Amino acid sequence: MTNPIQVEFKALRKEYFDNKHNLNIKLGEHVVVQAESGVDLGKICLTPEKIPIHEVEGRELRAFVRVANPDEIARLSENRNEEERAKSVVKQKIGEHGLKMKLVDAEYQFDRKRLVFFFTADKRVDFRNLVRDLAGLFKTRIELRQIGVRDEAKRVSGYGPCGKELCCSSHLTEFKPITTDFAKDQGLQLNPTKLTGLCGRLKCCLAYERDFYVNTLSKFPGVGAPIKTSKGAGEIKHIDIIGNKIFVHHHKDDEWETLTLEDVAKILGINLDDIGGCSVNGDGCSSGKCSTHDKVEDGEMQNPLKDFMEKDPYFDNHNFPRPKN
Repeated sequence: MTNPIQVEFKALRKEYFDNKHNLNIKLGEHVVVQAESGVDLGKICLTPEKIPIHEVEGRELRAFVRVANPDEIARLSENRNEEERAKSVVKQKIGEHGLKMKLVDAEYQFDRKRLVFFFTADKRVDFRNLVRDLAGLFKTRIELRQIGVRDEAKRVSGYGPCGKELCCSSHLTEFKPITTDFAKDQGLQLNPTKLTGLCGRLKCCLAYERDFYVNTLSKFPGVGAPIKTSKGAGEIKHIDIIGNKIFVHHHKDDEWETLTLEDVAKILGINLDDIGGCSVNGDGCSSGKCSTHDKVEDGEMQNPLKDFMEKDPYFDNHNFPRPKN
């Protein structure tokens, strides 16, 4: 039975290790662990009681060696300074070799038995001569790894338009696929300047509230649906799920009426308790892959906001406010 801990290294790289000798450790403590060859040093980010069993079950974990001493922690800081100096040298060498690649970051293994350089490039790069040159300069094992633009943003870091550090460099440990459907599901206009992050890809935060919108929208009638209220026949033209408002346009007298979801349910003779959306026993959905999400993605269930905002002329013709970006 393993006694796993999770250790964080540079750029939020995280790995599990086995504390087989049950040594006393604390969250945030620097520890020495066994690397692929040699040893590395990182910081404990998860203790055994916080690690789900399925995450480590059946996996062969390398060993946690010991808690790091002050001299080793100071040496880690020295390694970070050496990495910056190494980057300057490698950038010069890349120019000398005439390679079309952009150096992003460098990372020393704690014992300096390995030095990894991360780069981006439009195409595959033949860097064999460069590796031989660098091995002679740094007298250690050299690795060059090509990464994508999202990984580049993660390593370089920065601040998003929200004013906070980039999610990828502050807390996200893996990248999930993000598509324009994530924006459509939330009624956001497809404005590239507002939907893309510093990496040039769709923002990771588009996924944070999508489950809420898909679940809640599954309870609302679709935009364009006919409805008969006390004021007569009308058509649903806009919904505001945050304010629980449904805006109905009456064509006959060109008037607008604002209803709540409960009002519409009463008119249509629907019991809202029978519309469960994707919540289970009131716990909600965290996976994004329940039956409601599947129906929306497969086209079996219409998302009321999807493809609506740019097509409907009533916003402009009737001076009706468009949903805010």
